[in-house]
Amino acid sequence: MENELEKQASARASLAFVNERDIVGLGTGSTAAYFIEFLGERVRAGMKVRGVPTSIAAQRLAEKCGIPLVALGQVEQVNVDVDGADEFDPQLCLIKGGGGALLREKIVASVSKKFIVIADSSKQVAVLGKFPLPVEVIPFAQTVVARQISEMGAKVVLRTTEAGAAFTTDERHHILDCHFGKIADPARLAAALSATPGVVEHGLFINMASVVLVAKGTQVTELRPRA
Repeated sequence: MENELEKQASARASLAFVNERDIVGLGTGSTAAYFIEFLGERVRAGMKVRGVPTSIAAQRLAEKCGIPLVALGQVEQVNVDVDGADEFDPQLCLIKGGGGALLREKIVASVSKKFIVIADSSKQVAVLGKFPLPVEVIPFAQTVVARQISEMGAKVVLRTTEAGAAFTTDERHHILDCHFGKIADPARLAAALSATPGVVEHGLFINMASVVLVAKGTQVTELRPRA
C-alpha cells in the first residue's frame, strides 16, 4: 500500500509540468496509469490537452478517462512525456520495459521536449541491474540474440505469459529479460545491445530523463541531471 501511495504522489506531482494545450506523452505501467487518471480529472474539469499513448493499454485507459488522443505521426513534437521506471540510478539512467512497452516508450521520450519520470522510492538504486533488463527482439532472431547476450554475461530468460506462451509486445516482438547483476557502465552496455542484429530496442534509457520525481512517503523530491 505504501508503494501505491508513493506512486500516486509522484504521479500527481508531475501534473505541474503539464500546461494548457500541451501534447502529452502517456506512459505505460502502474505509476503512469495514476498519471493518466489524474490528467483525466483535469481534462474533465476543462483542461485542453492531447495525449500520445505509448501502448495499447495506455490508449485504452486514456480513452476511458476522456483524454483526447493523437497519433505520434500527426504531431511534430511532444511537449511533455510522463512515464514510470523500473529503476533509476544517481545519474538518472533508467531501466524500463517491465510492462513490455519499452520500444514505444523510448520513441515518445526521444521526441519530447521534457521527459518526466515518476517513481516510488523502491525504484531508486545506487547501481542499475537488480531489475532484469528487458531487450525487445524479433522472434526470428530470438535464439541467436539470447546466446549473444549470454556471452555478454547475462542470464537470459524469455518473457512468457501466465499460460506459458511467449509474451508478445504491441509491435509483435518478444522480450528477453536479461539478468546482468550490477551494470557498472550502462552506456557501454546500451551501445553493445544496440549494435546486436535482431535487437529492436533495449530498456536502458541513458541521458533521456529531464526530471525524476521520486516519492518517499508523501514527500516528492525532484531530481535533475547533473550539469
